[in-house]
Amino acid sequence: MIRLQHIIGLPVVVIHSGKCVGKIKDAWFDEHWQLRGLILEARGWFVRKVTVVHWKDVLTCGEDAILISGEDAAVKIEAHRITRSFVTGLLKLKDLPVLTVQGSQLGFLSDVYFHPYQGTQIIGYELTDGFVSDLMEGRKWLRAPAEASAVLLGEDAIIVPAVSEAELEPVAASNSNE
Repeated sequence: MIRLQHIIGLPVVVIHSGKCVGKIKDAWFDEHWQLRGLILEARGWFVRKVTVVHWKDVLTCGEDAILISGEDAAVKIEAHRITRSFVTGLLKLKDLPVLTVQGSQLGFLSDVYFHPYQGTQIIGYELTDGFVSDLMEGRKWLRAPAEASAVLLGEDAIIVPAVSEAELEPVAASNSNE
């Protein structure tokens, strides 16, 4: 499983030439919060177009680099088309509060996890209650419900089933199970 925060900043390299086409700045999601592609770092102050690599063109997500099929996999698109992302779009996942349907706040979204080759659905969430709480108690892991429609990834909050509160685990436990 891959932590999204881990791949931000990694170089994107063409497998057959070894050419680096850029570094990952963010991840781009569609309206159903399925991973659509990776957004590369841009140069300049006012960027109207961004360079993205569609997820279908990613061959490998390694520890130190992302490998893509060819240089043509890095394409420019209008920046306004990126509405949902992890940290830079109009709708951002990072730092959204995670609430149960009963109104209990479980924490704020710190990271998301997904399988690199088993579809692009988010499989889990890392939650934080803030720096001090992270030091004292650690972050929490919440496995995404099997039924994707059970989670509402909204504009201002993520709404999860009531049972999610009982299913929270320490982050370390989530990494040892996969």
